Amino acid sequence: MSQGARALPRVMGVVNATPDSFSDGGRRADPGAALAHARRLVGDGADIVDIGGESTRPGAAPVSEGEELARVVPVIEALRRQSDVTISVDTMKPAVARAAVEAGASIWNDVSALRHCPQSLAVAAELGCEVVLMHMRGTPATMAAEARYDDVVGEVAGFLEERACAAIAAGVRREAIWLDPGLGFAKTAEHNIALIRGLPRIAALGFPVLVGASRKRWIARIAGDDAPEARRLGGSIAAALAAVRQGAAAVRVHDVAETRQALAIDRAISAL
Repeated sequence: MSQGARALPRVMGVVNATPDSFSDGGRRADPGAALAHARRLVGDGADIVDIGGESTRPGAAPVSEGEELARVVPVIEALRRQSDVTISVDTMKPAVARAAVEAGASIWNDVSALRHCPQSLAVAAELGCEVVLMHMRGTPATMAAEARYDDVVGEVAGFLEERACAAIAAGVRREAIWLDPGLGFAKTAEHNIALIRGLPRIAALGFPVLVGASRKRWIARIAGDDAPEARRLGGSIAAALAAVRQGAAAVRVHDVAETRQALAIDRAISAL
């Protein structure tokens, strides 16, 4: 996600190559379906395509390394043959990250902020790829019980700063690091709102910030309804626009075309 000629914010499109994704119910677990969706996101204007083979929804069970490799590597290889789009792999496992980079990915998006395995920091440094360090307490299976903070913005910022320093000390290039406050990961709806408002404090750490609010359950809760994931587009776009206004350099979304349109209009209005 290095800052090139294209203007920020960048739009990262999500491909869940899993049978238990919260957002699409496993409709893209088949590699062919996942690839078709990735190509659709590219056509919709995604700057980055983020491919994951292990669900991180609340309560999700872990999958084996072999199963995760089988889900993501064929999709990355095929997409790289067909497109020069930037590819990100959404994984906590260093072996999966290594195979993904060898297959054509250039970003390791890690919800555990390189804490899942003792080798993660060293592998990230060895691979030389960009890394996204995300805040999460506990694991996807336990994080719902970990949403307790005295100062959520300060505590998340402190954690992300510590992880960035650890990565740099391990040999990861400073300019390769992105930070993600982890909306919805061990956070209540109120915590998520506070983090979006407080993004300038996280951006002030000196690293670009990625925000992923798309289709998450807290959007329906804030809106006071029980809309299913696919009907949270309005709230997802509102959260993305707010995040960008508060300093996010990229947004991770399911609805790429709609988000890009909203961002374009927002930029045009802001320039008036």
